[in-house]
Amino acid sequence: MGRTQSRFISAGVHGHYLVDVPEAAGPHPLLVGFHGYKESAEGHLDQLRRVPGVSRFVLLSVQSLHLFYTKSGDVVGSWMTKLGREHAIADNVRYVAAVVAEAKRDLPVGGGLVYAGFSQGASMAYRAAARAGHACDGLVALGGDVPPEVADDHSTRLPPVLIGRGDADAWFTRAKLEQDLGRLARLGVSARSVVFPGGHEWTEAFRDAMGEFLRETCPPR
Repeated sequence: MGRTQSRFISAGVHGHYLVDVPEAAGPHPLLVGFHGYKESAEGHLDQLRRVPGVSRFVLLSVQSLHLFYTKSGDVVGSWMTKLGREHAIADNVRYVAAVVAEAKRDLPVGGGLVYAGFSQGASMAYRAAARAGHACDGLVALGGDVPPEVADDHSTRLPPVLIGRGDADAWFTRAKLEQDLGRLARLGVSARSVVFPGGHEWTEAFRDAMGEFLRETCPPR
């Protein structure tokens, strides 16, 4: 038998995202969110809606392209695995770029763009800000780290960053937080962190800090 070869081929797929538009006349700033592993766009949108002051934003919650069922039958997703990681990164960046372009074309947006992600979605927020091709004003990363292809690229340009970590988070550890702050500093990025009581999760304390960050990066008119 011959040696097995592993190959990849480009394939077109459809992505899914949710949109909340304020009732007041626009334009409105745009907040684009990315859920964590084994989560959904619906659950992430629920978290974004609870951030103080976010009702003045157009909210986009982007569902990952790689979907699967939980044991209870819910549809959830993952942004990538180690298999074909580089291809998945490129696919995801193109996907996010297209979502934001469509929002700018079809929705009453203006006055700022912020990317936000939780856990695995935090890495997507960094990738979107650095690679999706849309000028942005802020980046929120909760419980997730800077991906290496962003951190190790000295040409990377990022907006001001807010990093959140629960003090009992066993995955996004204190060491990872300090490493990311150092990486961002070397890239010349303005970054600050908030450490709150809790684990690998959203909390009211973090949502309050995020609300203040949004007011600073996209001030109300």
